Amino acid sequence: MTDAPAIVTRDLAKRYGSIQALAGLTMTIPRGAVFGFLGPNGAGKTTAVKLLLGLATPTSGSGEILGHPIGERASRRRVGYLPELFRYQGWLTAREVLALHCELAGIDHAAWQREIEDALAVVGLSDRGASRVGTFSKGMQQRLGLGVALLGSPEVVLLDEPTSALDPVGRHDVREIIRTLRERGVTVFLNSHLLSEVEQVCDRVIIVDHGKIIADGTLDELLRTDTVRLRVNDLPRDGVAQLASFGKITEEGEWLVVRAVDAERVPELVAAIVRMGGRVYAVEPKHESLEDRFLRLLEGS
Repeated sequence: MTDAPAIVTRDLAKRYGSIQALAGLTMTIPRGAVFGFLGPNGAGKTTAVKLLLGLATPTSGSGEILGHPIGERASRRRVGYLPELFRYQGWLTAREVLALHCELAGIDHAAWQREIEDALAVVGLSDRGASRVGTFSKGMQQRLGLGVALLGSPEVVLLDEPTSALDPVGRHDVREIIRTLRERGVTVFLNSHLLSEVEQVCDRVIIVDHGKIIADGTLDELLRTDTVRLRVNDLPRDGVAQLASFGKITEEGEWLVVRAVDAERVPELVAAIVRMGGRVYAVEPKHESLEDRFLRLLEGS
């Protein structure tokens, strides 16, 4: 099933009593992509990860990982996972932690040394393999958790808030590790609420709220500019009202900010202002950040 997408879900849903934790999640994630899964707290992100890993059973719907139904051993065999909250025994060394997880993962004993050294190298801990976990900083423990997730050369890696507890240097290091995985052809499913991190590493994003998808696309598609700023003088008192057909308009001093405007209509907008006696001194596209877009989508939902 080498041609199967990394992850597919069809109307995947989970209900806990009267609470709809996830409502009809449908998505297809191609192989080799870094995929951001975003949403506010309580949006259904962690529930989706549990369903994909077989840690929870869906109420309805279905899904596959690497062509195998979610929850089956075959679907989990090629998947690495870094949970948001984890803790390793402080008295163990980094290599001992990795060896323990090699055994738990059923990796052939003859391959342990290679797997352990490769994982330490990727996460930048080769020189600390003999150090006890209890001496590690938060950032180093997070690196070790990533190393555990990479054992067995997984084709899909699910990361649940991998940078939330890290300082800027630690977040930079994790981003570099994610980029290294992408270069290797590994599919990364990144569950995060740190939008600036997602914007820097993800190829595609899904945003969920109240258990439902409210946006899905590449970053270019989601952040495509549909807002323009115009510096205008001498506009009649009712000028903004007359321009309402072009989009949602707000005034910021000398500037008019027009949202949800079709780029093809911007020359027509300028001509309409001039016909009313207005003077246009500047026209600037306004580029949205992922955070701006995220907040607007949540407001709309």
